[in-house]
Amino acid sequence: MKVSRVAAAGLLAAASLYSMLPAAGSPAPAAGSSSPDRPLRELAGRQLMIGTAVDHAAYTADATYRDRIRTEFNSITAENVMKWEVVEPERGKLDFSAADELMAAAKRNGQQVRGHTLVWHNQLPAWLTQGVESGEIDATELRSILRGHIIDEVSHFRGRIYQWDVANEVVDDNGQLRDSIWLRELGPGYIADAFRWAHQADPRAKLFLNDYNVEGISAKSDAYHALAKDLLRQRVPVHGFGAQGHYGVQYGFHSASEVAANLGRFEQLGLETAITEVDVRMIMPTDNVKLQAQAQGYSVLLQGCLLARRCNSFTVWGFTDKYSWVPGWFEGEGAANLLDENFAPKPAYRELQAVLTLSH
Repeated sequence: MKVSRVAAAGLLAAASLYSMLPAAGSPAPAAGSSSPDRPLRELAGRQLMIGTAVDHAAYTADATYRDRIRTEFNSITAENVMKWEVVEPERGKLDFSAADELMAAAKRNGQQVRGHTLVWHNQLPAWLTQGVESGEIDATELRSILRGHIIDEVSHFRGRIYQWDVANEVVDDNGQLRDSIWLRELGPGYIADAFRWAHQADPRAKLFLNDYNVEGISAKSDAYHALAKDLLRQRVPVHGFGAQGHYGVQYGFHSASEVAANLGRFEQLGLETAITEVDVRMIMPTDNVKLQAQAQGYSVLLQGCLLARRCNSFTVWGFTDKYSWVPGWFEGEGAANLLDENFAPKPAYRELQAVLTLSH
């Protein structure tokens, strides 16, 4: 079983392995070496898809960035270029060119692809939001537009996406359905509709609920548990639950057992689980204490996934601070990723190597 050593060893053993890892810049181990200082995808083996979000512009322009994606990960997620505002900036004019470039790269690199995202309250095209606000697009037409978007996008990638984030961030932090354009105009049934339409377009893809602040048991994750039960009762084709894993050092972390217990209750419903968007930000500047705390944040999420029986995907939301979204969104915060701006490994990267080594 994939958890046999993680459950027994915990962070002490991981820390012991970390102390034996070579410093950044040390020669790479020979092929077939048992050293834990190997790429994450190699250490993960077949037990886990280990992925990263990909910035398309960086991928196009930065050879080092491209190479690290190729060597470190066996799964990728488009950070932005599968979102609605990108694929349909003008009504009726679909543009999958950037997403198709990433799909082709994934095929060359032997990587799987997570689809992100079909229904969200953010990054919608202006023509859609302005049309609803002006009354030009009424509820009946909006439902038809949403259906068309989901059918078009999922059909375009049919057979090439192993997991889709279908309904993204549809619950607020109080555990209520989020007050969004979709809830206001279409009512709560839009969530079930989205899953049915996505399944119609690609019956083989695994379809996920996905949100932040749901890594442990809380009012928000309780609401998702209730939502998942209700959808399954209606025979809606929902297959998985994704916890994003956006942590901040200053707020502390769940324990690995808490993460596993939360994922486990979704698995008891028959769902797969995934950790989908991991980063661990800190108030700048960095120091050794914050970097070690960051390593713990990454570690508990990976251990929690490995301890869960059906958590089969662990994705970081970008892997280098050079292209992180965090500084532009959280004032005074940053350094959220596994590698620094020069692609040098941080303690968090070494910690993931250790945990993956222990998990076999």
